[in-house]
Amino acid sequence: MTTTSCGREHDVYDASCPCRQVLDLLANKWSALALGALEDGPRRFGALRDRLDGVSPKVLTATLRRLEDQGLITRTVYPAVPLHVEYELTPLGWDACKPLAALREWVVANIERFPAALQPS
Repeated sequence: MTTTSCGREHDVYDASCPCRQVLDLLANKWSALALGALEDGPRRFGALRDRLDGVSPKVLTATLRRLEDQGLITRTVYPAVPLHVEYELTPLGWDACKPLAALREWVVANIERFPAALQPS
């Protein structure tokens, strides 16, 4: 358990702990990949969709909304025709990218140790 500055204890193993919602968001593959794709700088929706091969527009939209709602990314609308929208990491998002990048690197380095992952889906 971790005690916060307000004296409350957080235990990610406790079902009522708010940490569970954050863990659920960050452990989602599309969230982890979207945050990683934004490490190179702001991107438009189409560029994110192209980078995250296999994500549907509906799932990407929902993922970006959740990340924005939790303060991990910002969405900036530029008034133009057609509308120009960019997504960018916040300081909190940058902090989340560090452990997620380590996890992505570990997966790539160890993928051959997972025989089930090598099977075509």
